[in-house]
Amino acid sequence: MADSMDIVQQRTDEMLARNIALITNRPVGVSAFFCEDCNAPIPEKRRRAIYGVTRCVNCQDIKERFGNSRKGGAA
Repeated sequence: MADSMDIVQQRTDEMLARNIALITNRPVGVSAFFCEDCNAPIPEKRRRAIYGVTRCVNCQDIKERFGNSRKGGAA
């Protein structure tokens, strides 16, 4: 009979496998030629390196640093 640690480990393994499958099987869009935030051109090297890229380096950095905290909130 499995003890509680075995059950927890099995559930953790299943969750990890499911999350990996979701990420690896998600559809990738075509890379944009212009940034969706500032409309600056996205360099060809960046478009080739990151499939489905939609932001320039600067806007992506801002998005990752601040996330959604700058949208619609009071200062």
